Formats: sequence, structure tokens, C-alpha cells
Amino acid sequence: MQRVLIVEDETSLAETLAVNLKAEGYRTMTASDGPSALDLAAAERPDLIILDIMLPGMDGLAVCRAIRKSSEVPIIMLTAKGREVDKVIGLEVGADDYVTKPFGMLELIARVRAALRRSAGGAAKQDVMEAGGVTLDRERHSVMIDGSPVDLRPREFGLLAALMENKGKPMSREKLLQRVWGEDEYIDQNTVDVHVRRLREKIEKDPGKPERIVTIRGAGYKFQGRE
Repeated sequence: MQRVLIVEDETSLAETLAVNLKAEGYRTMTASDGPSALDLAAAERPDLIILDIMLPGMDGLAVCRAIRKSSEVPIIMLTAKGREVDKVIGLEVGADDYVTKPFGMLELIARVRAALRRSAGGAAKQDVMEAGGVTLDRERHSVMIDGSPVDLRPREFGLLAALMENKGKPMSREKLLQRVWGEDEYIDQNTVDVHVRRLREKIEKDPGKPERIVTIRGAGYKFQGRE
């Protein structure tokens, strides 16, 4: 039975989420503040976390950052704010998805299922990949470039992993969006270009003349290592 950690300080909403998720066959646990959420996440190792941004003492963004230091558990953020910047910040600190309050329970459950499907799909893949001076370790969520550690954000890590899994084969922007962002998210394909640019800045000796991640005109991107 898959386990979902609900981090929400509004008791009635937390209870409603727990009841509906249990009805769908999930085991649930709840926390009402950031420190409790971190303790439960470490002790129980849930399969997915539903995390409210507005929490007492330690907000959801800080909780997400802390969890991402040691875990790639799927995180869906809840926010009462409608500003685009809040959604962007949530994704930038490592959230996999977000839902703006008020939301429909069917929509949230659909997003939970989608996030768990994506997570299960990644679990069966090779844990450690090495090519072109790059070593990527899924379990430790670490990347080494020519023996030196490099810090990547979750989306950058996922993008590099997808490209390395298909070393030597072009991957379209659409395919990369599906693999890294998920089929259920409506994100412009230019997002891939932005993240590739950031990734090149971290793993290429000369980002302007990339040797590892090359652009294939009309086809997307390809990881080829260094010639």
C-alpha cells in the first residue's frame, strides 16, 4: 500500500484529504507543521508528500528544500496564492507539481496518481550511469563531472538522467517534457531550452560550444559525451 504524507495546518482540510486518499487505497499520515513533516518524512519514508506552502514556523518551501537534500520523493505543493511567482518558486525548490486552493478532490487524486506513476517508472532505471566524464547516481541524487561534484536542481538532474539514458539518440523537446515534467503538466516546450542552457552551464567546459549535450536541429537534444 502506497503511503502519502499530508502536511497541512488546516485540520479540516487535512482530514478531508486523508479520508479521500484512504478511500482510493492509500495509507495516510499527517503533520501540521514543518518540523513534524521532516521528522515523519525521515522516519516513515512516504511514497508521496502533499505539502502546503503556508505552514506555521517553517513554511512549505523550506520543508521542500530540506527534503530534497536527501530524497526524491514526489512532492505536490498546495498553495492558496494565485500568483505565478509562487508556483514557479515551488517548482524551483524541487516540488514536482502544485495545486492552487480551492481545488477539486478528483483533480488532486489524479495528480497524486500521475506523480506516483512517474516515480515508479524512474525507480526501475539504472541507478548509476557513466559517460563522457559524467557520473550520475540516482540513489544518492549526485552528479560528478570529471570527478568533481556538481549541484543540480531536481529538473536539471531529471533532464540529464533522461538524456544519458538515451546516449547517442536525439530526444525531442516534447519527449523530454513528458519524461521530466510529466504528461499531466501544461508547460511550454521553451522550458526545456531554458533548463538545457542552465544544465550546460554546469556540466560543459564551454557552454557556448557544448560537447556533452548537443542540439540536433529539428530533432531536439542528444547526450553524446565528449568526442
